Amino acid sequence: MSTVTTHEAFVHPALFYRTEQEYTQQTVAFLREGLTNGEPMAVAVPGPNLELIQAGLGGDAEGILFLDMTEVGRNPGRIIPKVLRGFADAHPTGRVRIIGEPIWAGRSAVEYPACAQHEALINAAFEGRAVTILCPYDEVRLDPQVIADARVTHPTLISREGHESVSDAYDWQAVVDRYNQELAPAPDAAAFSYGVEDLPAARQFAVAQAMRLGLAGKRLMDVELAVAELTTNSVVHGGGRGTLAVWAEQAQLVCEVRDAGRLTDPLAGRRPPEHGQLGGRGLMLVHYVADLVRVHTGDDGTTVRFYLSL
Repeated sequence: MSTVTTHEAFVHPALFYRTEQEYTQQTVAFLREGLTNGEPMAVAVPGPNLELIQAGLGGDAEGILFLDMTEVGRNPGRIIPKVLRGFADAHPTGRVRIIGEPIWAGRSAVEYPACAQHEALINAAFEGRAVTILCPYDEVRLDPQVIADARVTHPTLISREGHESVSDAYDWQAVVDRYNQELAPAPDAAAFSYGVEDLPAARQFAVAQAMRLGLAGKRLMDVELAVAELTTNSVVHGGGRGTLAVWAEQAQLVCEVRDAGRLTDPLAGRRPPEHGQLGGRGLMLVHYVADLVRVHTGDDGTTVRFYLSL
């Protein structure tokens, strides 16, 4: 791998690979460079790739934080605040180096828009910070559209041979906008309209519907907490009223809140609130308890849809 330009503040290259050998060679070279520079490092990739990197590093793996992305990044909306910012903020001095692979062949079509937006929003979340985040992409198993999007969300591209180039397609905001997709209402969903006086009833409605559809245990508390945050946001910031809908879809419980508000911060829910900041925690909390969160916002209002496995 050619040396990634670490004299710049934030560095965000996409690494394209086709074989396990290419993957191991390039990621291990990236990490060995970090070891030489004395940089704190973390690796968050799917389990089998985690094993490839650890085996390739051998004894040099000691001191590197290894995380299975299929667990810590199952909800792509959690990756920036909990994984990437969590590690970078714990090392506030000097450069931090991370490998993050949030998109793998097992990702569903429902998950992918949030994944693509995540990759785009990394550029806004880390602008000006001394952080290098390398994102590998499997050119064989991933859809061509995913590879094309990677060229738009990453300012630097690294080929499987290790050649580095500047992306002439880089435009992260375009990907955020493209996947700000309208979410069509489910025709068979149980629905509840609410105002400020109905917030307790909205929570009770969500829990009752979740139980009816097969959710149990602690996950019922997650539903109640997430719905409480979203419906309160509707009353305070979304025109004072909203509609809550609950249904089951492909072995998942889906809860959705629609209101007249509009999100103006593309990092809402993915940026940890600053110390002493009022607000900004509700949507991030929903990201933390849910398996997936999809958001659409525009002149017609905002829809937040979250998923929990049944």
